[in-house]
Amino acid sequence: MTISTILILILIGLLAGIISGIVGIGGGLLMIPMLIFFLGISQHSAQGTSLAVMLLPVGILAVMNYYKAGFVEWKFALIIATTFIIGGYFGAKFAVSLSPIVLKKIFGAILLVAAIKMIFGK
Repeated sequence: MTISTILILILIGLLAGIISGIVGIGGGLLMIPMLIFFLGISQHSAQGTSLAVMLLPVGILAVMNYYKAGFVEWKFALIIATTFIIGGYFGAKFAVSLSPIVLKKIFGAILLVAAIKMIFGK
């Protein structure tokens, strides 16, 4: 694993944690597209890796299925999970200082951008 890959994984973990802390959405909304677009892994591997990040207790059975099929990048999941904790803390600290209206607009914008990217992206 290269330094640039590790840095991308750290960035994904921090951003997913921050966004999750701000708007309360699952990190998969951000992690999956970023793993696909920045690291070029498959949709299946991105989903399996995202689930592995949140392995205990939520996704353990789903992760087992992805793992058996060869679709979990464990090194990626561990780096993202570690930095997700840090990002989630700071994202939540920021979110509580925002008005509900601003928070709702941020949430909607993130959903819209993700949807457009997933529908019209490669």
